[in-house]
Amino acid sequence: MTMSPADCVCLDLVSVTEYAALASGRYLGKGDSDAAFEATAVAMRQRLDMLRFDARIVAGVGEPLETGAELGAGGDRGAWDIALGALQEGIVARGQAGAISVVAATDPGSMLPLPQMYMRKMAVGPVARGRIDLLAPLARTVEAVAEAYGRKPTDITAVVLNRPRHEDLIEELRATGARIKLIQDGDVTAAISAAIRGTNNHLAVGIGAAIEGLIAAAAMCALGGDFQGQLWPVSRTQVREATALGIDDVDRVWSATDMVRGDAIVVATGISSGDLLSGVRYLADAARTHSIVMCSRCRRVDFLDSTHGFSSERPLEIRV
Repeated sequence: MTMSPADCVCLDLVSVTEYAALASGRYLGKGDSDAAFEATAVAMRQRLDMLRFDARIVAGVGEPLETGAELGAGGDRGAWDIALGALQEGIVARGQAGAISVVAATDPGSMLPLPQMYMRKMAVGPVARGRIDLLAPLARTVEAVAEAYGRKPTDITAVVLNRPRHEDLIEELRATGARIKLIQDGDVTAAISAAIRGTNNHLAVGIGAAIEGLIAAAAMCALGGDFQGQLWPVSRTQVREATALGIDDVDRVWSATDMVRGDAIVVATGISSGDLLSGVRYLADAARTHSIVMCSRCRRVDFLDSTHGFSSERPLEIRV
């Protein structure tokens, strides 16, 4: 049954990512990643503790947002598991594009516990749902995605993290004729943008942090997209860590619904401007943020353009 946002925590969570983006945005391009991390983490924790719910972090980023931390002020918004994406303090400190603050939430016990390791990932939107195969030759997937869109492979854009580990992947993509967009960071944003029409991104593929894969999977559940992920351990220790969490087959390919059972909420706010979201714009005693709220419980996706006043004495300056 579709819920009303008035009865859901999704619009409450956007205040968390907005608060974090406003704090982090002050450090854009200043070269101090430690200060950017601390400002973002403290702001996010403060806001999470104000919400009328009981929550537990199942995928954290370190103190004060460590895995296992209990959050919330209690109240009528229920119990939730929370996963936090990387705070992207490096992107912010370097002044690069596409930094976001992001939070995912599900019912307790609904997110697959994942170790801190890499994951092979692939994501597409609803148009190409059911057309991807992480184990198949990449050319076959590109052709299938292109067919879903009624295009040629040369008209498809694949988003890939610009990392040395992706050299072979990039060469394989080039052989398909697909366009390639290399990004420095932010594979959660890449997955979301591939699932939303108008970004001109059609496929997100590559190897990145498993926790970001979990959040991307949650976003695909909310957007009706498709996701596949496979753990990519680089040592026997990491295999043992996965086994300790109940993952006996590290070679298994996980779908979005394998990783996130039931409804999912993913909320993100832009810190610096990218394909999907505008970054924080500071005004006189105010700031403007751009956020996306994806909620499968409410069956809605909202883009929110908000102005935040910092002074009770100065009227808000509103711009279209």
